[in-house]
Amino acid sequence: MVPPTAVATPDAATSPSNAAIGSPDAPAIKDPVKDTILTPRFYTTDFEAMAAMDLSPNAQELEAICEEFRKDYNRHHFVRNEEFEGAADKLDPETRKVFVEFLEQSCTSEFSGFLLYKELSRRIKTKNPLLAECFAHMARDEARHAGFLNKAMSDFGLQLDLGFLTANKAYTYFKPEYIFYATYLSEKIGYWRYIAIFRHLEKNPDSKIFPIFNFVENGCQDENRHGDFFDALMKAQPKSVTGLRARLWCRFFLLAVFATMYVRDVARKEFYEALGLDARDYDKYVIAKTNETSARVFPVVLNVDHPKFYTRLERLVRNNNQLSAADQGSAPAPVKLLRKLPFWAANAAEMAKLFLMSPIRSEQFQPAVR
Repeated sequence: MVPPTAVATPDAATSPSNAAIGSPDAPAIKDPVKDTILTPRFYTTDFEAMAAMDLSPNAQELEAICEEFRKDYNRHHFVRNEEFEGAADKLDPETRKVFVEFLEQSCTSEFSGFLLYKELSRRIKTKNPLLAECFAHMARDEARHAGFLNKAMSDFGLQLDLGFLTANKAYTYFKPEYIFYATYLSEKIGYWRYIAIFRHLEKNPDSKIFPIFNFVENGCQDENRHGDFFDALMKAQPKSVTGLRARLWCRFFLLAVFATMYVRDVARKEFYEALGLDARDYDKYVIAKTNETSARVFPVVLNVDHPKFYTRLERLVRNNNQLSAADQGSAPAPVKLLRKLPFWAANAAEMAKLFLMSPIRSEQFQPAVR
């Protein structure tokens, strides 16, 4: 595993800014949330393997996507206006709490993408310039998103210390193909999450609790373009999306991403209720659309319409509630551990059952596209 010190340190040109931290009027630095299986992770990978990748099987599409990145459609989009003035003061305490949690999770996730993409662009620049340029453009986008979200947190008197996160967050090592699966799904599910919120608020403007949602439509198009890049990159590396091994890993990553999102969103359903959404219905829509989109490149997708699919996800939700209750108790740590073991085992069993459910071949699921 590459140690955290080998990961890119944000620079002034492309990093999200912690504006004026340390000045008398600066927002308070928010302590990072404790890492759990549900919190955003920071990733590193095999940079030499990425640099050595042959893009020729799909170079034309990758060049076309890079040209889209160069246009930087959102260069002037993320500019705050007078609507932000006093908007934070209009939220009741409970909505304020869940909204700040949403901002923190979203900012951390975007910043994670920035760090990975920035380091990739730096480390492979001389050996694989087209790939490096694509990653540099995506790092620019993610930095812009993270900075905008972090600035929104300052409206609530808080801000994340992104430099501290860079140096102190634990980094997870993934092989390049696992990075492809994880980041493709992260970008595509991000698109469907944000566009679903945008379309809902378009129809229900009274539920727009904060002006940041005015910027969602353009922002999620960045996510969509990033997902298209990883789609093209996987097609340039055919082994990543063909054969039994690829089918198994695609199933695993689809399930991991969907289950994590569902459990996390149901746990913070109050945020979605503040927007006039039902967390479960919202997640079912996002899962269905992401699953459908994934069929364009993954060899298999999940059967999310199976009657037991959401029954088993609900069991994960209940087990997670029990784990949270055990953590919040006053019992000694060894007792807490013993109380949590049955629920961890139950979660593992449910995930195994979900994984073993028969997937759907993508050419059958989406024959017109395939």
